[in-house]
Amino acid sequence: MINRGVGIVVGAVVALLVSGSAQASLNRELPSPNPIRHVVIVYQENHSFDNVFGRLCAWTQACDGATRGTLPDGSPIPLTKSPDIPPKVSHTTHTQKEAIDDGRMDGFATIKGCRPEESPPFQSYGCFSQFTQDQIPNLWKLARSFAISDRTFQLDSVESYGAHLELVSTTLAGFTGDTPKESPDQAAAGWGCDSHLDAPWRATVSDPITLQPACIPWYGLSPAQYPYGGAYRSTPVQPTPTIMDRLEYAHLSWKLYAGSPGGGYLWAICPYYAKCLYTSRRQNQVDRRQIVDDAGAGALPNFSVVIPGPGVSQHNEASMKAGDNWIGQVVSGIQRGPDWDSTAIFILYDDCGCFYDHVPPPPGLGIRTPMVIISPWVRPGYVDSHRASTASMLAFTEHTFGLQPLTGRDAAAYDYGNSFDFAQEPLAPTAMTHSTLTPHQRYVFHHPPEDPEGT
Repeated sequence: MINRGVGIVVGAVVALLVSGSAQASLNRELPSPNPIRHVVIVYQENHSFDNVFGRLCAWTQACDGATRGTLPDGSPIPLTKSPDIPPKVSHTTHTQKEAIDDGRMDGFATIKGCRPEESPPFQSYGCFSQFTQDQIPNLWKLARSFAISDRTFQLDSVESYGAHLELVSTTLAGFTGDTPKESPDQAAAGWGCDSHLDAPWRATVSDPITLQPACIPWYGLSPAQYPYGGAYRSTPVQPTPTIMDRLEYAHLSWKLYAGSPGGGYLWAICPYYAKCLYTSRRQNQVDRRQIVDDAGAGALPNFSVVIPGPGVSQHNEASMKAGDNWIGQVVSGIQRGPDWDSTAIFILYDDCGCFYDHVPPPPGLGIRTPMVIISPWVRPGYVDSHRASTASMLAFTEHTFGLQPLTGRDAAAYDYGNSFDFAQEPLAPTAMTHSTLTPHQRYVFHHPPEDPEGT
């Protein structure tokens, strides 16, 4: 049985939200002493909480998940079993807000890709779907064995470009969060400073949107070589501190386990920041598969972000089961390594995808996404219902290592402290499985969509 929030739930579905006064009493920092020396974030692509864990919650009756959605006219619609290859549904900033519909959560059917016109009713609503245990066995097993959060929301209603910016800084630096615009003048792979691509930007919410280089500049570079702080042309975007800055100031190590050009480089984070791309920090971006080797050698850095390649990203039009195998491989590698007893792993998704979720986001946040927390020091089978966001992982990192916050968002964020008990008997590793892929799944794994973003 899964333990929920402030106690153990047996049987009936519990309250959907913790009250404001109860939340205030729960808003404490991590207990002490804290043995965690390694924080690992596994950052997958594009799924909502109900899409991944709605059926798990319905089965256990311990977390807040739905198996029915709401159409624009208020009528219910069942969330059908998703195919392994999720459909391509629009998840731009505009369509995410359209789906939320001022908290009514009834706009999903109106967004592009949710209902292909040539399909019959019900089966056609691709965004009203969810996965079962047999499709993502590792993720479900980890959720039941360790802890999940059923109140982790996107920091903003943004797609992958903005979500990866915010992951390390908690801010969009003025960008709207939408994907950089394609251009025949693209100079390098991905969306970063070297791509020479532009992304929508505005100085304040009341200013008009303009296109600016998809780059967070840094003016510590050579002015002769990088006259615009690493951007390819003049930019009004200002430098932004990141968690990497805080870690290095404290003499702590970090790595981005990501992709090379053509292998997930568009999500790799380092290229977005001139201070990373054009300095020695670039050496801290390594092949994503190195996470398993580093874990086995007891060489995990203090802070890691594991970013998948397209074939295992679980993005729209990529195999969910292939991604579940990848998650199992990463977690198994860490569990078998000597750093397991001092590690906390967070598995989550960068945006909704945009698949249905029934919980209205709190003001200023985006759609709820899955979050699994794995560590020997996590309360087993626990459901953390305290309001959290992507910034909560940075708050956890900052409180663990004694770092200063980056912005008011991580300074005020809940840090998942209720999910941990550092006085308990440490949990043993949980065995992962490797699912055999069908010929079609193998084909999609080797031939993922060339343009996984868009719409």
